[in-house]
Amino acid sequence: MPSFPKNKTPQTNVLQQGAVRPRLGSKTSQAHPGVSPLSAIGSRNTGFQPLPRPLGLPPYHYSLADNFAEINANIVAAKKMVFHVLGDSGGVQDGEFQSNVAAQMIKDIDAGGPSVPRFCYHVGDVVYFTGLNTDYYAQFYEPYSHYTPPILAIPGNHDGEVDDPTLQTSLDGWVEYFMQPTPDVDPISKDAPRVGLSLPNPYWTLLTPFATFIGMYTNVPEGGSVDSTQQQWITNEFATAPTDRALILALHHPIYSFDVFHSGSSNMADVLENAIRDTGRVPNLVLSGHVHDYQRIEMAISPGGPTPFIVCGNGGYHNLHQIHSKPGAVATDTGAVLKYGQDAAWGVMTLTIDKNHITGTTIQIDKASHVTKGDAFSYPAGPVILANPKGVPTL
Repeated sequence: MPSFPKNKTPQTNVLQQGAVRPRLGSKTSQAHPGVSPLSAIGSRNTGFQPLPRPLGLPPYHYSLADNFAEINANIVAAKKMVFHVLGDSGGVQDGEFQSNVAAQMIKDIDAGGPSVPRFCYHVGDVVYFTGLNTDYYAQFYEPYSHYTPPILAIPGNHDGEVDDPTLQTSLDGWVEYFMQPTPDVDPISKDAPRVGLSLPNPYWTLLTPFATFIGMYTNVPEGGSVDSTQQQWITNEFATAPTDRALILALHHPIYSFDVFHSGSSNMADVLENAIRDTGRVPNLVLSGHVHDYQRIEMAISPGGPTPFIVCGNGGYHNLHQIHSKPGAVATDTGAVLKYGQDAAWGVMTLTIDKNHITGTTIQIDKASHVTKGDAFSYPAGPVILANPKGVPTL
């Protein structure tokens, strides 16, 4: 596990009168143990929550070809895969920002052509605050009622959080849409019907012609938490992922973040580091949310070039999180580099993957509903396999 930054010392668990969480410092990218003795909201049930019974069998694979044959065929014919990525979209207190992002996503679909996005990959926090099924109409069904592609997802901490255990179990709202044994239309969707999905598990792997997506479920606690069973599953998925296409890791809690509210997770860094050390496989791209802004961060893991870590947490939730450092900043605690940051606008990322490249663009929508172009990037899509996995740097 990474050591404490030199300018910080672990804090005790003794609560001081009037204390608040300390502001995370500039040029840091991970919240290490001891950064804060206070939970975000003392009365919230933010402990590790048990997982629902899987719908499918290990290794929890979900094939695009098997479930969306036409989409898969169009991707193969176009020789590239185009899709949306967003997270933290639930417009629980103000639906305007979520609706503005959804409108731009629908505009991309209406444009048609070979570069039309074929699906959306959601990196968690579909519904706030506790993932109730009754909140799905306002925060999921209605905002995307005219977004015709499928919306695939991993759960976030709010999707798994439980307010009253006597009325709710963890992830029950998420399961009722995303893990239906026989997908149908939930009456809760009212005038915005959308057929459910049959994802095999809260953590699962999406198989596509140009990339393998390993989607983790990092549970409810701040910083994320996975049990030994999921860690073993992640390692197995890294070891067995096809080497003729890109490997993408998706998780809700980010490994790196230059924001002042959450920061990145050293716990999740350990999970990825262990998988790389055990298999030698390095993901081409790491996607996350949780932090309510957009960041593209690079970390030197392999000799062939930096690995991009992208935070897509500005999908619609009203409160954005400030970024404390400017692009080009190198984290003093991890060595991660902030390449691009946007903390004053909501948006969505469009990724295009072919045999050789992963390219991405973002749009930005400010409080006045002005739409501008945001980040643009390109990285290699070829497999990244370390000759000496044990020599991977501390993440």
